[in-house]
Amino acid sequence: MCGILALIHANPSSTSAVVELHEALYLLQHRGQDACGIATCANGGRIYQCKGNGMASKVFHDGSRITDLPGFMGLGHLRYPTAGTSANAEAQPFYVNSPYGICFAHNGNLINAPELKHFLDYEAHRHINTDSDSELMLNIFANELNETKKARVNAEDLFASLERMYKRCVGGWACTAMLAGFGIIGFRDAYGIRPMVLGSRPSSNGPGMDYMMASESVALDQLGYTNIVDILPGQAVIIPKGGEPIFRQVHPRLAYSPDIFEYVYFARPDTIIDGISVHRSRQNMGYKLAETIRKALGSEALGSIDAVIPIPETSNTSALSVAQYLNIPYSQGFVKNRYVFRTFIMPGQEARKKGVRRKLNAMRAEFEGRNVLLVDDSIVRGTTSREIVNMAREAGARKVFFASCAPPITFPHIYGIDLASSNELIAYNRSAQLVAEHIGADAVIYQTLADLKTSCAELSPRDPAKQEFEVGVFCGKYVTPVDDDYFRRLEQIRGESKKMKIMESAREAVMNGLAGETELRMATKGVEVDSNGQVVPASDPASAAGAQINSHAVNRGSHQHSEEKDEPQQVPNRMDISLHNFGDYHH
Repeated sequence: MCGILALIHANPSSTSAVVELHEALYLLQHRGQDACGIATCANGGRIYQCKGNGMASKVFHDGSRITDLPGFMGLGHLRYPTAGTSANAEAQPFYVNSPYGICFAHNGNLINAPELKHFLDYEAHRHINTDSDSELMLNIFANELNETKKARVNAEDLFASLERMYKRCVGGWACTAMLAGFGIIGFRDAYGIRPMVLGSRPSSNGPGMDYMMASESVALDQLGYTNIVDILPGQAVIIPKGGEPIFRQVHPRLAYSPDIFEYVYFARPDTIIDGISVHRSRQNMGYKLAETIRKALGSEALGSIDAVIPIPETSNTSALSVAQYLNIPYSQGFVKNRYVFRTFIMPGQEARKKGVRRKLNAMRAEFEGRNVLLVDDSIVRGTTSREIVNMAREAGARKVFFASCAPPITFPHIYGIDLASSNELIAYNRSAQLVAEHIGADAVIYQTLADLKTSCAELSPRDPAKQEFEVGVFCGKYVTPVDDDYFRRLEQIRGESKKMKIMESAREAVMNGLAGETELRMATKGVEVDSNGQVVPASDPASAAGAQINSHAVNRGSHQHSEEKDEPQQVPNRMDISLHNFGDYHH
C-alpha cells in the first residue's frame, strides 16, 4: 500500500504545484511512512525532484525544501514497502530520461516481475537498478512508448503504449506518471484493486481548470478540488498541458473488485473509495460484528461486559457501532501516543512489547474490576493483540474479550500490502479458541467474511448484489490468477528484505534504549535466516547481514548462498542515480 498523487495547473507559468503536493503528502501520510518524494516539471520541461527515506516532515525539512521544486505540474508518492528493500534508491517517484523524460509513481504489486525483468534485460535492453517492481513497470511503459520512434508524442501514442503495457503486466496497481513538458497521466489495473480518484477546480491564477489525482478523495477535498470521480478499472486518463482530461479504456474491465482492506484498515475514515464511504462501511462492520458477538457469547456473558473499548484509532468507528448495537457503554480506555518511532518491524519479543506499550497506555479507571470487550480492526501476527490483552489485565480487567472487524487472516497479501507470510499469521491453522489462548483473551470473535463484504457492498453505488472485493487474504482466492511459484518468490524476497529491516530496527532499538540481549547481538554481529525462516543473530559474522566493514552493506541472499560471488551488495542508504534527493542533503 502506497499513496500516489499527480497535479497539473492550468497556467503553465505557475511554479507552485509543489505547495499542494507537499500538503497532500501529509493528508495521505497514513498510506506510507517508509519513504516519500515529489517530482515537478517547470515550463520548458525541466524536472526537479526531492525524495528519500522517512516521513514527509523529515524528507522535506518541514517544508523548507519545497522551494527547490518549481513547476506547474508534478507527482507525489508515499511508500509502504512491499517487494524489494527500503533503500533510498527505491523512494519514488522514479525517473527515466528516455524516452521523453518520464516520472512515475506506483501503488501496488506486479506478480509477474521475473518475466518482466527478463524481457527488459534480454529484449528491451533496459537496465533495472533496484529491486522495486515499480521500476519494472516504468521501464515497460517507457519501452513501449519508445516504439513510436517519434520526436514528440501525443495522447494517442500514450494510450497505445499503455494498452501494450497492460498486456505484459499482471497484478494490482494504480499509477500516476508525468511526461516532461507534456502533462500527467493516471491509470488503474483492470480489476480495480488499488484506488485512485480525479478532481478539478477553477484555476486561481488565470483561466482554465486545475486537476489533481490521488489515492484517496480526502486529499482532493482538503485542497478544494471537486467533481471527484474514480478512475475505473482498466481506464487511463491523460491531462495535457493547458488541456482537459482525456479518458480511454486501455484494457477491458476484468472485474470491479477494490481491496477490502482499504475499508477495514488502510484508508482514512473521511475518504470515499469507489463510491463507498470508508466511515459508513466501518459503522456497518461494527453492527454486523455485534450480532456475531451476541450469538457467540450468549446472553449471560454478554450481560457481564461492562465496556466496549476500541484499539485506537482505526477501530474507533466500528467499536462505537458495536457498543450501540449491544447497548453496552463505550469507553476510550487506551490512549495512543502518536509521536513514537515505528515498532511494527522491531526484532525480538521484548522490544516489540516495549514498542506497543510506548504507543498505547491503558487507563486503569476504565479497566479495573471490569469485564471488557476490546475491538480491533484485525488480528495479523497477534503480537500486538497479545500485548494489548496483557495491558488490559495489568490495568485490572477481570475478563477480556477480543473482537476483530476482519475475518481470520490466513493468506499473504499480494497486491501491495506486506502483511506477513502465512506461517507468521496467528490465524493460520488456528481456531478462534486457539488464537484466544495464544493472546491470553477469554474469547476471540471474528467478523464473518460474508458480513464484511456485505458491510461494504450495501453502500456501493453499483448493484450491491454484484459488488465484489479483493479478499484473498481471508480465503486464498485472489482476483488475479496466481501460480505457486509467485508465493515462493514472494517468500524469498520477503526473507531478504526482512533481514535488512530487522538489522536496521535492532540498531534503532539500541539507540532508543529498547534493546534486549537479542537486539544487541544483532546490532553487533549481524543477522541470518535460520532453518525455520526466522531472522536470528548471526552465528558467523563474516557472512551475516550487517557484518560488513561499513556496517550497512549486506550480501544479498542468506548465509546459505554465500558461494554466489556475483550477487550485488544491498546498501540501505544508497542513492538514486537520477536527479537529486533527500540523502544528498542529509548530514
